Amino acid sequence: MPPSTVKGKRVFALPKSRWFCLRRVPCDLSLVALLFISICQLSPAQAAPEIPFYSRANSFGILAAYSDDSSHILLGLAENRKLLQIGVSYSRRLFIDRMVNWQYDGELLPVALDSDPVENLTSTVTFTNPPMTTTSTTSFPTSTACQPSSGSGTFPDGSGSYTYTANCGRRWVVGEGMSPIGFQWNFMPRRKQQPFLVGHGGYMYSTQPIPVVDSGSFNFTFDFGVGVELYRSHSRSLRVEYRYHHISNHNTAEINPGIDNGLFQASYVFGR
Repeated sequence: MPPSTVKGKRVFALPKSRWFCLRRVPCDLSLVALLFISICQLSPAQAAPEIPFYSRANSFGILAAYSDDSSHILLGLAENRKLLQIGVSYSRRLFIDRMVNWQYDGELLPVALDSDPVENLTSTVTFTNPPMTTTSTTSFPTSTACQPSSGSGTFPDGSGSYTYTANCGRRWVVGEGMSPIGFQWNFMPRRKQQPFLVGHGGYMYSTQPIPVVDSGSFNFTFDFGVGVELYRSHSRSLRVEYRYHHISNHNTAEINPGIDNGLFQASYVFGR
C-alpha cells in the first residue's frame, strides 16, 4: 500500500472497504453482547411456571357421617347399631412438600345419634291358687340383633302358666361428641384429586347409656380411615371418606361391650 505524507509524516492509508470492516467490528461485538444478555434475561420468564399446591393454611368444614350397622370389626361386640353424626371441622396445615400435606384436624359434633335394637317383651302369667292373671311389658336394648319370638309354658310347681311375646323395635339416643385430637395426611398436594389418611381421638356423651342399659353415658371414641379430597378451586373442596369408628367406655361402667362401625363421611371444606 503506498505511503502518504501528512504534515511531513509518512502514514499508510487503508482502502475504504477495509476501514469500514474495522469500524463495524466493535459494533457487531456490542450487538452480540446485547443479544446474549437479552436471552439470559428472558430465559427465566420463558421457563415453565411452578405448579401451585392445592392446599390451605386454615380450613373449615361442614360434615355428615352415617353408618347403617355395627359388628365385631376389631374391638366392639354390640351388633346392629346405627350411627349418625353432623358437625363441623377445623384443619391447620403443619407441613407440606411435593409428596404430602400434613394437617392437624379436629371435629366438633353437636349431633351424635346412636340407634340400638330394642326388644319389647310382653308376658302374661296366670296363677291357679288363688286365681289371678298379670300382664307386664318391658323394653330393653339387646347386645345382639333382636329376634322376634313367642312361647308359653307352666311352672314346675303347678302354681300357674305363662305366655310371652317378644317384638323388636329401635331407639335413638341423642348425644354430642368432640374429637380434639386428629391428623390428616393428603398425598400429591399439587393435584386436584388427593388421596388421604385420617385419624382422630375424642369422646361422645349421650342422654342414655349406650349400647345397653348397664353401659355408660360417657364413652371414648377413636377412628381412622382413608378418603379422597376433590378440589374445586384452591380454597374449596369436597372430602369423601370411609372410617373405622369405635365407641367404648373403657371399663368405667358395669359392662363395656363397645361398638364398631364402618362410617361413611362427606365434608364440604373451605378456607385459605
